[in-house]
Amino acid sequence: MEKNQEKKTAKTVNPATNKVEKEFDYTSEEQVKAAFEKADQTFKTWKKTSFEERAELLSKVSQLMKERSDELAKFCSIEMGKIFKEAKGEIEVCIGILDYYAKNGKDILKDKPVETPEGKAFIAYEPIGVVFSIQPWNFPYYQVIRSAAPAIMAGNTYVLKHAGNIPQCALSIQKLFEDAGAPEGVFTNIFVSGSKASELIANEYIKGVTFTGSEKAGMSVAAEAGKNAKKSVLELGGSDPCIILDETGLDDIVKMVAMERLSNAGQVCTSPKRIIVLESAAGEVIEKAKSIYENVKVGNPLDEDTQLGPLMSVDAMEKILEQVQDTVKEGAKLVYGGKKIEGDGAFMEPTIITDIKPGMRAYSEEIFGPVLAIYAVKDVEEAIHIANDTRYGLGATVICKDEEKAVQVARRIDSGMVYINHVTTSVAHLPFGGVKKSGYGRELHHEGIKEFTNHKLIRISSPDADY
Repeated sequence: MEKNQEKKTAKTVNPATNKVEKEFDYTSEEQVKAAFEKADQTFKTWKKTSFEERAELLSKVSQLMKERSDELAKFCSIEMGKIFKEAKGEIEVCIGILDYYAKNGKDILKDKPVETPEGKAFIAYEPIGVVFSIQPWNFPYYQVIRSAAPAIMAGNTYVLKHAGNIPQCALSIQKLFEDAGAPEGVFTNIFVSGSKASELIANEYIKGVTFTGSEKAGMSVAAEAGKNAKKSVLELGGSDPCIILDETGLDDIVKMVAMERLSNAGQVCTSPKRIIVLESAAGEVIEKAKSIYENVKVGNPLDEDTQLGPLMSVDAMEKILEQVQDTVKEGAKLVYGGKKIEGDGAFMEPTIITDIKPGMRAYSEEIFGPVLAIYAVKDVEEAIHIANDTRYGLGATVICKDEEKAVQVARRIDSGMVYINHVTTSVAHLPFGGVKKSGYGRELHHEGIKEFTNHKLIRISSPDADY
């Protein structure tokens, strides 16, 4: 094993107990090199397979996910604290993605005719090679499947560097592909550090890089990919606004938004982190949200009645609490929560803060935990200003019964996605991605499968033509 990785391991630390449950050795430097070389060798044959063969593989992986959903969900709960029923929901989304590309991949990637005055021309979508995937812990299966399924369906091969705290989830995904009959090298998992992963981008066999994670790490990945002229797709942080323009029927609206903020313990890039509401309705929204949070059941993620589980680690929880405490010291109001729940696990109270102003930590930083930040504004113009006054631009929500007005507001929000009258979500047939410091490129839908293809122009002409 290489010196700088000696004794390093990927660990399962149960966030509900803060105890180490399992450890896996990092992949050696020689094994890493061999993995990329094998992926490249396999690509030479995999790219020649028919769409029907690739679709059959994805369909088999989908079926295995259905059969193993309880086991997979339990890994998720134990390794990063996701509530079991939410983990099962994540697996359902993955199954939908696999089925979508198995059914539609061939049609999406068919040759596209290009109109030309003379002769003929068309665009052929061809695979580019080995795609290196660096993924986070908050959606252990979904983050991988949403990039692996389209990449593999397009004819690429895929090497995964997953987050170090979810090794059993990572290995279980590789086993799904192996048991589904994927040739060796089509899908490969490696255990390496984040810094090592960034260095690996220069590897001669890697032709594309897909990354989901923090803004800081994403900038490093983008720099390495750019330096080596390799295609990259980044999905980074988000501080999604939810603009509520309705002043009636708030019960269902507040319940939807407040509970969505607690989904995955608030550790969701597209979670409605900033609730922007008209002053006339702010008091009612705050009280309704507080009433909901006062009755939330916090507990073991494996218990059926748990509504809020632990954060992914004690360190992560302490960072969130520090952000809240600093913001309150800076003048914001703590309406509810803001404390650690006694015990060894990474549990904290669901939290509500208001009166947040520019310059405060909660105004400019992403809070990756169960914290609902509520802003009261005088009108739509101020709501749009606050929504856009962030370096992030992933998703957004507009709640408004007047559809025409809602669409007008949506068009003015600087984000990659805007959902009207529903929180931002992710499904296979809708594109996903952001702008500004939230990254670039798109995943899912047609755009996602075309990201790691060569859009090759094939032109049919004659010697005496003008071009």
